[in-house]
Amino acid sequence: MSRTKLFFGAIAIALTTVVLMTVGTFYALGMNYKDLGSTFRLLRAVYVIKSQHIEYVPNDVLITGALKGIVASLGDPHSIYLDAKMLTDLKDGMKGSFGGVGIVLGMKDKSLMVISPIEGSPGEQAGIKSGDTIVKINGIETLTMAIDEAAAKIRGPEGTKVVLTIQRAEEVQDYVVYRSNIQIKTVGSKMLDNNIGYIRIAVFNEHTAEEFAKNYAELEKAGMKKVVLDLRDNPGGLLNECVKVAGYFVPKGPVVSVVRRNGDREVSRSKLEAVKYPCVVLINGGSASASEIVAGAIQDTGAGTLIGEKSYGKGTVQVIKPLDLDTGLKITSAKYYTPSDRSIHGTGIEPDINLPMATRKPGVRSDDIQLNKAIEVLKNGNNN
Repeated sequence: MSRTKLFFGAIAIALTTVVLMTVGTFYALGMNYKDLGSTFRLLRAVYVIKSQHIEYVPNDVLITGALKGIVASLGDPHSIYLDAKMLTDLKDGMKGSFGGVGIVLGMKDKSLMVISPIEGSPGEQAGIKSGDTIVKINGIETLTMAIDEAAAKIRGPEGTKVVLTIQRAEEVQDYVVYRSNIQIKTVGSKMLDNNIGYIRIAVFNEHTAEEFAKNYAELEKAGMKKVVLDLRDNPGGLLNECVKVAGYFVPKGPVVSVVRRNGDREVSRSKLEAVKYPCVVLINGGSASASEIVAGAIQDTGAGTLIGEKSYGKGTVQVIKPLDLDTGLKITSAKYYTPSDRSIHGTGIEPDINLPMATRKPGVRSDDIQLNKAIEVLKNGNNN
């Protein structure tokens, strides 16, 4: 047999093996021949572009474009393809430090909105507020941007500037904001009059539960008898951290159930034998995700009273799945449910006492009517 025949025979065997492996993998994943055909259609498109487009296009550009399109087809603003920069930024944000302007983004009615500015950040100092809609970033319209894509454009080296075009009601205005190194202190506390402890959680990152435990212990040492938990403008964060915090307030039993597409349910529980202190929780439209888990569990179990405004309404769980060493997918993998088995996704949590406030900046101030109401409720002893 000639070398040519041997060569082409080897190629044929290799291609057949690849096809069989591909088909086997597809069926193992529950896919059918139509799915297999769609995948070969995608590969065919790559081949046609590579071989016939008038300009050379690198493989990486084509594949990245395809990945972005696949995830965008889900119609889920919380699922996205993460390039190397976005993946790094996301990990840095969870660690509590990143270069940016300090605003937390969300999506409402397919528009990019500010869930909350981080306290003391350049964004807050520039006058950006919860509920603002970002219509442009450096002159680029945001209508087709996913949340993490917009965040990547806003973040950048310390000292550089970004121009955000903000719509507030009918007014549209450009805000020039200079980036800084955002260091997030997630938990703060102080003792108020009448032995009322005040604990503010700004976000749930890798250090939140540890910081909370220290603040809680200090307040107990100082004689805390009642507690205000301030979750206003807290955009959420890590599920496991918020469950740990909820364990200080929610009596023994479920805190949150995470339910996947196939119906599998994972229940996180509190080990607290009994509610220790009368509690009021402050929430508003900037309270989202993990902060809603804590607030919802406290409300459902009667462990405290919620005061403020309806929360944001993000009841889905995202996971990060690496594609290689530098890129990945952030994808919605489940919904969460409160102890009474309610989903608040898209609806939010209604407080027990609805009390709107013109300014959303949380803190201990004489004009903070929501905090003042919380103190009044705790002093009168009618919070449960």
